[in-house]
Amino acid sequence: MNEPDVRPSAWRAVAAATVLNAPLGSLYAFSVFLKPLEALLGLSRADLALVFALASGGFGAGMLLAPHFFGLASTTALVLACAAASALGIAVAATAGGLAQLAVGYGVLFGAGGGAAYILAQQTVNLAVTRRHGLVNGYIVGLYPAGAMIAAPLFGWSIGEFGVRATLGGLATVLAVTGSISAWLIAQSGVTLAAAAASIAPDEGERRRPVFWRLWIVFFLAASAGLMVLSQAAGIIAAYGGATSLAVYGTTFIAGTIAVARLGGGWMVDWLTIPAVAAGAHAVALAGNVALTLWPGPGVSVLALALVGMGYGVISGVTAAAVAVYWRRALYGRIASRIYLAWCAAAIILPITAGYLFDLTQGYGSAILIAAGGNALGILVALGLPHQRPARVQSTAASTRPAKGVADG
Repeated sequence: MNEPDVRPSAWRAVAAATVLNAPLGSLYAFSVFLKPLEALLGLSRADLALVFALASGGFGAGMLLAPHFFGLASTTALVLACAAASALGIAVAATAGGLAQLAVGYGVLFGAGGGAAYILAQQTVNLAVTRRHGLVNGYIVGLYPAGAMIAAPLFGWSIGEFGVRATLGGLATVLAVTGSISAWLIAQSGVTLAAAAASIAPDEGERRRPVFWRLWIVFFLAASAGLMVLSQAAGIIAAYGGATSLAVYGTTFIAGTIAVARLGGGWMVDWLTIPAVAAGAHAVALAGNVALTLWPGPGVSVLALALVGMGYGVISGVTAAAVAVYWRRALYGRIASRIYLAWCAAAIILPITAGYLFDLTQGYGSAILIAAGGNALGILVALGLPHQRPARVQSTAASTRPAKGVADG
């Protein structure tokens, strides 16, 4: 990568990513809308699980498309485009009269704008920051659950005071404002995406397909359990006997746990081996699923789901950091966008299955067992990931070289 004459401002790039992605993390507070939307639009739990799945699919499409625009438009213009798509999608959802309009607004537009913003933020930060990639990537991916932690109680209060349509309209306004602020910060940061343009492709040795697919599977299995929790946490807590207030604030607690875990997962990659951290994270999630199966109840459900969320959060941080370890910085957005398709697949498969099983049984016991099996398999797959030298013994210069030598060390 050719270094620019003026060094990009890392703190401005991180600030821009924070302002852009934290409000988009309200995607993870979707479970707060379940009962209000069921009542307003006459939808089933499976219908709303489908909307979340479409948002996840749109998220994946946005992630895949974003790297192809890196060399075609300025970073500022791309940020504004992401913000506009997300805000428009929520505005369309706010006026929805049925499933189709809700799916287009929340599922397609909001999802695609969020996915493109997610990759855009990570790529700009990884080009600006030259050390402690584990910590900074853990922070960036932690913005989504941190945003949900703030959004969940605000949504719960706003829905009660003003209704679900006004709440969604307010979110659309927030997305437009924060997107504009992020675009200004990016313009001031001096970060350009020329080095990460889609025309710069990895050579055959850099693709590292066995590593890619193992990391993909590890992330998929953790995200399956974690996204079932995030998309339906309030519903799951209520199904185990929790009151509405416990469901809302339990969702907030779970989102906060995931945010801290993502930061911690990225940080641990700077000091520990990737397979050890990833396997341990799956073990924590497995413990939560087993606990809820053995001791069902409202209080246990919050703690158990928090453990599942913690395991998923750590894996998210590990995955984001592992891309920076296993591949060079200019390829970050390109590789990450493909690995994050595991997130999209996970959000579609198990949450929809859980919603369908709930409609059949009025419970989540079977879905919890499925998630537990995935976490058990995740432990085995994670142990086969390549080791890497801890960041504390790497030189700063090493972060600018292709990561193949680092990852194999």
